[in-house]
Amino acid sequence: MTAPDRPAWDPHQYLRHADHRTRPFHDLLARIGDLPGHPEPRIADLGCGAGKVTALLADRWPRARITGYDTSREMLAEAAAHARPPHLDFAEADAATWQPTETYDLIVSTAALQWIPDHAAHFPRWIDALAPGGTFAFQVPGNFTAPSHTLLAGLRETDRWRPLLHGVGDRTAAVLEPADYLTRLQDLGCTADVWETTYLQTLHGDDAVLDWVKGTALRPVLTALADDPAARDAFTAAYRDLLRAAYPPGPHGTLFPFRRIFAVARKDQP
Repeated sequence: MTAPDRPAWDPHQYLRHADHRTRPFHDLLARIGDLPGHPEPRIADLGCGAGKVTALLADRWPRARITGYDTSREMLAEAAAHARPPHLDFAEADAATWQPTETYDLIVSTAALQWIPDHAAHFPRWIDALAPGGTFAFQVPGNFTAPSHTLLAGLRETDRWRPLLHGVGDRTAAVLEPADYLTRLQDLGCTADVWETTYLQTLHGDDAVLDWVKGTALRPVLTALADDPAARDAFTAAYRDLLRAAYPPGPHGTLFPFRRIFAVARKDQP
């Protein structure tokens, strides 16, 4: 079996729902104010993925120096199309071990920190790397108690799949509650704005929710079973049937509520 601790990402599958996946970043970006390095701020995007949202940073701050970091070479290969030398580039790095070597005006992350165990423990290091008045901003999914995730977790732990998939992709402690993020950021000397939104997404096509999770939550299982196509297909079919019952299509498509948690923290001036 392929090691599942680093899921194999498929940028084309992920981007099949690009509009829905990008909308939370637009909402996050709208709450980020002026940066201390304006008009040429230094910006890091942690977990940049295919680079689509990193390019939005370059649209907002066209004279900035922006680097998008990700661990997935597949995602970085896709992101390369968005590079704008010398202002926007991409590099391979793991946010969990990334050590800033310069001062940043903005460190941002969208839908990535949930993949880093105890990610809030890294907040002090990242905030230390900000210029006074700089901003740390992120958004993470907050839907880990939704049927899409609880059904996946339950199926993994059935007698058939537990020997192969016990603990694979476990996201039960992936994120904190908004109040916990607020307290941690304030304790680190930031003025913080933390909120949550549930998007009532309407997905289209056959097995639309399965198509969505194939780009995200299902990736660890698909990675773990990559060397056994029969097992992979059997698990996917069983999960598909559970999702069909939990998310039946309606006359306008399949309703897929999705909770997101947002934070924008400005480092206080000394």
